[in-house]
Amino acid sequence: MRDPDEELVRRVGAGDKRAASELVRRHLPRMVGLARRMLGDHAEAEDVAQEVFLRVWKHAAAWKPGQAKFETWMHRVAMNLCLDRLRRSGRQGGEISPETPDIRASATKALDDRQRRDRVRESLQKLPERQRAALVLCYYQERTNIEAAEILGVSVDALESLLSRARRTLKAELSQERADLMSGIETG
Repeated sequence: MRDPDEELVRRVGAGDKRAASELVRRHLPRMVGLARRMLGDHAEAEDVAQEVFLRVWKHAAAWKPGQAKFETWMHRVAMNLCLDRLRRSGRQGGEISPETPDIRASATKALDDRQRRDRVRESLQKLPERQRAALVLCYYQERTNIEAAEILGVSVDALESLLSRARRTLKAELSQERADLMSGIETG
C-alpha cells in the first residue's frame, strides 16, 4: 500500500515550502487533537503540533518510504512529545474542553451530555498514561490497533491489553460514580 504522504514528504525533504504547507493542512488538526487530549491544554497542544512539524521539516529528507506510514510516524512523534511533557511536569493530563453540545438539543439533554463527557474526561485523566494513550489513539484519533501499537512501540497484543485494562477501569469508575449518584438520590 502506497503512503498517501510519500510524495509530499519527498518534496518537503527537497525544501518545498508548498509541500510542507500541504502536510500541515492535512495533519495539523489531528496532531493538535491528539496533544490536547493527552495534555489537557490547548496552547501546549499547539506547541506540540508545531514541534512535530518542525521535526517533519528537519527529518523529511531522511524519510525512508515503506517502513511505516508517514502519518504513523507523526503520531508517534506527537505522542512521545506529549508523554515527555507529562513526565517532566508530573501531571496526569487529559482533555479539558468538552465538545460543544448540539444547539438543537434541549437544554436538559445538552447539560446531561456535557456532564457525561466531563465524567468520561475526568475518568480518562485518571488512567495511567499508556492506557490513556492507547484509548486516545484508537478511539479519538481513529488509529487501527496495528497503527496505535506501532506509535506506542508495543506489540498489538500489548496494545489490546492496554485497551482492555483501560476500558475495564473506565467502566468500573463510571459504574461506581453512577451507583454513588443513585444512592444520593435515594437518600436525599
